Amino acid sequence: MKYSSIPTAQSIVQHCRAKNISNIVISPGSRNAPLTISFTEDPFFTCFSIVDERCAGFFALGMAQQLQQPVVVLCTSGSALLNYYPAVAEAFYSTIPLVVISADRPYYKVGIGDGQTIHQKNIYANQIGYSANLKQDVSHSSEVIKQYAPSWISDNHIERSQSKVQHYNDVELNNALTFALKELCPVHINVPFEEPLYQTQLQPSISANIPDLAEPKTNTPTLDNKRKIWNSTAKKMVLVGVSAPSTLNEAMINALANDPSVIVFTETTSNLNHPNFFNSIDSIIAPIEMGEQPQEGFSKLQPEILVTFGGLIVSKKIKAFLRKYKPKHHWHVGSINANNTFFCLEEHIKVSVNYFFQEMYTDIKASGSSYFTEWHMVKENYKLKRATYLAQIPFSDFYAFNSILNAIPKGYLLQLANSSTIRYTQLFEIDASINVNCNRGTSGIDGSTSTAIGASVVNANPTLFITGDLSFFYDSNALWNNYIKDNFRIIVINNQGGGIFRILPGQKESESFKTFFETRHNLSAKHLCKMFNIEHNKANSKDSLNEMMPRFFSESDRPKLLEIETPALINDKILIDYFRFIS
Repeated sequence: MKYSSIPTAQSIVQHCRAKNISNIVISPGSRNAPLTISFTEDPFFTCFSIVDERCAGFFALGMAQQLQQPVVVLCTSGSALLNYYPAVAEAFYSTIPLVVISADRPYYKVGIGDGQTIHQKNIYANQIGYSANLKQDVSHSSEVIKQYAPSWISDNHIERSQSKVQHYNDVELNNALTFALKELCPVHINVPFEEPLYQTQLQPSISANIPDLAEPKTNTPTLDNKRKIWNSTAKKMVLVGVSAPSTLNEAMINALANDPSVIVFTETTSNLNHPNFFNSIDSIIAPIEMGEQPQEGFSKLQPEILVTFGGLIVSKKIKAFLRKYKPKHHWHVGSINANNTFFCLEEHIKVSVNYFFQEMYTDIKASGSSYFTEWHMVKENYKLKRATYLAQIPFSDFYAFNSILNAIPKGYLLQLANSSTIRYTQLFEIDASINVNCNRGTSGIDGSTSTAIGASVVNANPTLFITGDLSFFYDSNALWNNYIKDNFRIIVINNQGGGIFRILPGQKESESFKTFFETRHNLSAKHLCKMFNIEHNKANSKDSLNEMMPRFFSESDRPKLLEIETPALINDKILIDYFRFIS
């Protein structure tokens, strides 16, 4: 086994191993060679090679999303780490522990016109949990340091000065990696290396000082007052954002589902299922908006208590509703983030969701509330109308999403792109055995394919990725790697442009709209599939789609892509008419 001869490279590897951070996604470069050599030579680490740094960032994000553990992305100096920025921002707002390690030029060569050199310190500033700017070793290339930065070597004593560098770097490395582990947040470690970069040795020359992880302090607050309010309230709404499966245990799910004073609004990304929960929020709110007396309907729906948990919310309609019809109490439950999304957050209750609801239901009071019953009837009514509507509409995005979601085999990992994809999916039920993910931190169309591929690598189940055409072509470099499994499936809804813009207000038939908003195109995924050895299939009608579904999910010796061509000019009308139909 080989080790880089540069002490800081050895330290970083030792810290990662001690924190059990074993997955390393590497983009090629020379300045990061000391770490590339160190990680790839150590059998403890599983290393992945992704050329495009933007794709690499999202690939690692998908892995960390599934593992709920830190994953490292490693790059060279210069613009390379700027390409990580979209994934870093997504990780920051989705509380995903991404560890960015960027190799840097020596600090005395920054800002003087040296090649492949930018200001890398604190480069992610407002979208990072912790930034560790390591110091450069003075025991490596000492003669160069004496020439350009002689003040780094105190009294010309290299060993004593190196000891100070080692101590500083150990503290910073421990702080950064501990932060990623405990806060589930991205961190950045910037490390300067002087040449030579490729020298190795057979034994490590340093032993990093790595303290044990301290056990988190448990300080469980009393919830007696919250329980009194809970038990005395007739209209309680629980709104669940992005959550991992099994966030809420079965006993608490049943307690909420059978409480007549509670309605539970979930989203596709909540991964929380019960027949009594409301999984299509917009199908409840849109008919009220379109009704003759929206104020009356919204007043009936307005909760006295709003309890939120999980990550960010997709539905714009529920946000608009709760901002206008505020609850008396809004409590967010969970240990990480509490966003004041509805401008009425009363308290962030930093306990587990299961503990909170267990406390609420330790002393159950009989409730004469009809809150659930009234809205459950509304839900059952729109489900009947939706079935009627689906039977009469032509082939379209709406029809396609219903067919796709009904055809997904049990146990799949479902990854969704943003924009229209996640919003259409929100309108339908998904089998409870299917784990659903989407990059909702920044809600961008960039990196969705890369995220899905990264997620599939560490998930034993087959993966389906559903995306729109713009998102797919935007991230086409995601397919440029050797890690796409044979059971990976991609569905591209190709409506020849950004179909979501046709749903929004605007002059849809102008050339300006088509060029600068919808960005119309005539591209096909066929040639990309040929380049990357992915089986390409196509559907453009009800019959061809329904015929294709069983074959598409059958076993194969390579990945498959299904391109569904839908009519751009009627998709928006069919969606808007759906909400009118169920109103």
